[in-house]
Amino acid sequence: MGSRVGSKNDWYCLCLDADAHSWRKDHPIFKGPFPVKMTVVNKPTPAEAFHYAHDYDGEMPKKLPMWKVQTKGYATDKGFRVGLVSRPWGYEDSPEAEYISSGVCQKSLNAVAIGRHANFFHWGFAASPTYMTDEAISVLANAIAYIAKFKGQGMIARKYNEGIATRATLNEFKYIPTKEAYKNMLEINDEANRLLQKMSKEVQAKQDRGEKLTEEEQYYLNFKPMQMRSHEEVVKLYMREYYDMFGMDEKAYASYFDENRDYFYGGDGVNKLVVDEDVKSLGIPNNDLRLIDTAIKMLENKTEVDKAKRILARYTLVDFPAAIEWRNWFEKNKKKMFFTESGGWVFLVDSREPGVNDYVAWEVRKKLNSLTMNETDERNPVAVVVSREVLQSGEQFVYIKVKIHPGFHIYANVASDAPFVPTKIDIQLPEGYEKVGGLQVPAARFYSQSGTTIYDETVVFGQKIAGKGPGTIECVISYQSCDNHICFPPTEQKFSIQVN
Repeated sequence: MGSRVGSKNDWYCLCLDADAHSWRKDHPIFKGPFPVKMTVVNKPTPAEAFHYAHDYDGEMPKKLPMWKVQTKGYATDKGFRVGLVSRPWGYEDSPEAEYISSGVCQKSLNAVAIGRHANFFHWGFAASPTYMTDEAISVLANAIAYIAKFKGQGMIARKYNEGIATRATLNEFKYIPTKEAYKNMLEINDEANRLLQKMSKEVQAKQDRGEKLTEEEQYYLNFKPMQMRSHEEVVKLYMREYYDMFGMDEKAYASYFDENRDYFYGGDGVNKLVVDEDVKSLGIPNNDLRLIDTAIKMLENKTEVDKAKRILARYTLVDFPAAIEWRNWFEKNKKKMFFTESGGWVFLVDSREPGVNDYVAWEVRKKLNSLTMNETDERNPVAVVVSREVLQSGEQFVYIKVKIHPGFHIYANVASDAPFVPTKIDIQLPEGYEKVGGLQVPAARFYSQSGTTIYDETVVFGQKIAGKGPGTIECVISYQSCDNHICFPPTEQKFSIQVN
């Protein structure tokens, strides 16, 4: 449910046990309205957390203050429910999200066991109140009272890609090629082999006694020690294209990631970071608002316009045809803008007004930019491609992308005294589908004083739909294309899209 709407309360690991640690003691859920008297005990730091020491500032503590949330946990009570932690990286990079507490799990010490993203509250501990401590019951009741205050306050930043890289990923990239990381992997492999070998002997003894083995025990019976890859094989596997650059020189990896830290971009793919050469050429960090201001100035001054457009398309959710519109938008919103990595590596506006932070429109533009189209020329001035897309939010759209040859146009609105033919789009849906709202049309450009408007360059029409099942979507687009000298006869193109 959360990932469909872009919640930062994602599935990092189903591995949360019974104790909390690293909580924010001054947070309201520990203050009231119900009184909380927390019993805090110093306990050993979870062993698994040391595998993520490279992601921890400072030396990992040997012990941590903890308070018991549950009277039972999966580690001590076989078959007990397991809790869920969310990814910590970028959790708080938008104003409507707050980390509250971590807990004993098999991930990093900052994994989010309790947190809030907008009006979604994440209580990752799995036990019902029957198996909670009295103090945890009070904290849970306070959490319910606390989240009620955020009724109607939806998300600003949306994390549709659970595996999106953030700048914190660079710490892992620096660590993987090191001898220390490989030594740690060897120790983990050896320990796993030791434990599995022990299990194998116990199962073999059970079989020798003539006892029936479970399916899981059959697996242990056939155990063979896991062979560890060489250090170089590990680096090749996990560092891929970076290995071609730096081989086994761990200092070179560290220098590269440190020197380019301000220019890495992680908005595409899973756990992927690449240096944005456009941004690096300007010498401005991509999370610095000066970047957007500079790109707009480039449009205003007509210098490196293509680069400016790429930067603005990559780091904002909006799109404007003219520099003056970009400038007006920026000046209006710059005091409320912030940068989110987990939310897509974009600048957002701290506002919940409809249309201000439009992820749907942004995703539409990205998808449509990837669609290939036929080339246009003076004899064939219009190319059309029609596509049905299912967005990460789960919403479905039919898109009509129209590319118009330079110097030509097609008509949007035609004045009553004009002889031209307006562009029309007819979409017929199969049984089981319906249109949601009206056709979304692009902005048109003024053409004549009588009220005729036109489309030129590349424009996109969209129709939101809902439904499921097999069938065929039929789409017909009719238009007339002209330049300043001639007009072609009205044209009609038909497209069919199969849906499953």
